[in-house]
Amino acid sequence: MAGGISRVWPVGDSAGWTFGVFRWPNYKPFEAGDVLLFHYKPGMHNVVQVGLQQYEMCELSGKATVWNSGDDRVTLNRGMSYFISCMPGDCQRGMKIAVTAR
Repeated sequence: MAGGISRVWPVGDSAGWTFGVFRWPNYKPFEAGDVLLFHYKPGMHNVVQVGLQQYEMCELSGKATVWNSGDDRVTLNRGMSYFISCMPGDCQRGMKIAVTAR
C-alpha cells in the first residue's frame, strides 16, 4: 500500500471478469490492502476465493467465500490469493486469477 493509499484494480481492465482473464495479474504490483473490483453480469458468473488446489483443479471447497453481486470488491491480504468463477465451465475456460500481494 504505497503511501498508505490502497489502489482499486478492475479485474480484466475494461473487459471485466470474463473468460481468459487468468493472465491479467501478470506483472502488476499488488499490495496488501489493495482492492480487486470484479465486474460481471450477475447470475452468469460469480467470484469464489479458493485455495491453490481448488484453483488448479477448478473445484469449489466447502468453506469458500462466494461473491455474486456483479460488482464485487475484495481487499487483498499479503501473499497469494486465488479466485475462480464456479459457474459451470467458467473456470475451465480461464475465468480464474492468482494474485500475489506484497
